[in-house]
Amino acid sequence: MLVLLPLVLVTVVAVQHREVLVAGFRQLATAEWPWLLAAAGATCLTWVAAAVTRQGAVVDRLPALRLLVTQFAAGSANQLLPTGLGASAVNLRFMTVCGLPLARSSAAVALYLLAESVARVGLLAALFIAFPHALRLDSLVPDGVALPLVAAAGGTAVLAATVLILVRRLRTPVVTFLRTALGEARTVHARPARALALWGGSLAFPALQAAGLAAVGMALGLPVPPWHIALAYLAATVAVAVVPTPGGLGSVEAALIVALVAAGSPVTVATAVVLAYRIITVWVPLVPGALTLGALVRLKVI
Repeated sequence: MLVLLPLVLVTVVAVQHREVLVAGFRQLATAEWPWLLAAAGATCLTWVAAAVTRQGAVVDRLPALRLLVTQFAAGSANQLLPTGLGASAVNLRFMTVCGLPLARSSAAVALYLLAESVARVGLLAALFIAFPHALRLDSLVPDGVALPLVAAAGGTAVLAATVLILVRRLRTPVVTFLRTALGEARTVHARPARALALWGGSLAFPALQAAGLAAVGMALGLPVPPWHIALAYLAATVAVAVVPTPGGLGSVEAALIVALVAAGSPVTVATAVVLAYRIITVWVPLVPGALTLGALVRLKVI
């Protein structure tokens, strides 16, 4: 239900604003192809950045070509499960097949997710400082909403911590995992090459994603500066990170459109940009990625 409810809500909103979606699809005919090819190139480079980051999360050397192909296939699996669980499952299986113990593989996945999250939020904070007036959030966020949201997030964190402390059967495996993860993180950061790969790839991944959206914006004549488009992208993806839809389907599109409108774009152009961006980054690689995933399973790479 947690996965389907956001999809239902987004579908209802899409039906209510179907005229905007139709106008957005019509706007796609005006796109400049060189910029769309640049967006496709940035998308391909995200798989390289993901592979570099995955290698940086473990001390053991992983087979480079198979690691890169696995990242491409993991993108397809990511569309089946919410919040990156598909890609995490594929990479967890890949590392265990490569001979890493399950505990260390799990720690590497957690370290990857932590580094990518820190890098994404760090880039967002840096752009907010550099362009503090890029997003006009006052027209989008109703008065009095921020405090309840912060209170709800804080209450959830306190409740989770309380359950963890009181329930021993839950606390013991969590503490064991955290010890393994911290030990793996110390080992990785003791190797400068691994640390550079981990954090360099983590910064490159969201930067390339934002660059892809900016390229699509240029292709469709979006009247927003590229840096502001990047800020809108990072803000939208951070905001929807907790929404459990498969591959962010629906929630990412809605958040990106809202963010681009907040950055000063007309609704129709923003819709066209988001549709083109999601076609390039999600729908075009989906079938080839699924076929690659099936081949990797048959070849017992994962």
